[in-house]
Order: sequence, then structure tokens, then C-alpha cells
Amino acid sequence: MSKFGVIPKPGAFQPGEGSGAEWHAPMLDTTTLESVAAQLMTAKQVELQGQTWPVTRTSSQRLRTARFTLNGREYQAIEQNRHKPSRWGQLAREGHQVVQFRDIETGKYVAVAVDGKVQEYGRG
Repeated sequence: MSKFGVIPKPGAFQPGEGSGAEWHAPMLDTTTLESVAAQLMTAKQVELQGQTWPVTRTSSQRLRTARFTLNGREYQAIEQNRHKPSRWGQLAREGHQVVQFRDIETGKYVAVAVDGKVQEYGRG
């Protein structure tokens, strides 16, 4: 129980932890995200923990995308748009495989995979 009399959810950020001002997403399984990124770029479906999700294309840019569930949370893997002026777009233009991962519930981008190597945003 927190000092505010509320029973926190497991893994939830607690006031007074860290800097006290930031929300921290749960740690992601980067090995699993690496597998999802590879499957997104090469297969018609993503297979994860005995379940499969179709790889589809976005309507306007025709980018590969797939929704999947990991540790009870729903995420979306999205192929990077190479026409974007960001550093990720530049890497995609140079021929690197770039996949962004978005938490469906929060709408926040939580990680990126470049050529299969995953980096979580906000975790150095």
C-alpha cells in the first residue's frame, strides 16, 4: 500500500521513486521485440508465444504493421517511413531496416529496432 492509501498495480510507478516526476513504462523484452521486427519485415504474420498476428499495410504509405500482445499489453510494430526527415527516416533511406514500437494504450512510442537491434526510448 502506498503512502496515499492506494494499493498499486504490480510494476506501477510509485510517487517518490526515481525523480518523482516521470512515468516509467515497464521494461520490455528486447529479445522478443527483435524477433517481432524481423518477422514484420520478412513474413506475412508475426508469431509470438504460440499466437499469430497478421502483417498488414497502412492505407496511405503502405508501410508494414502488426499488432501483438506482450506481457498483457498491446503493442503495434510499424515499419519506419523512409520519407520522414527524422534520423530514423534517414536510416531507412540508407537501407537499414527500422521498426518503431508503439504502446496501444498510451499511444507512446516505446522502442525502435534498427537492423534487428532494439533500443527502448528513455532508457539510455
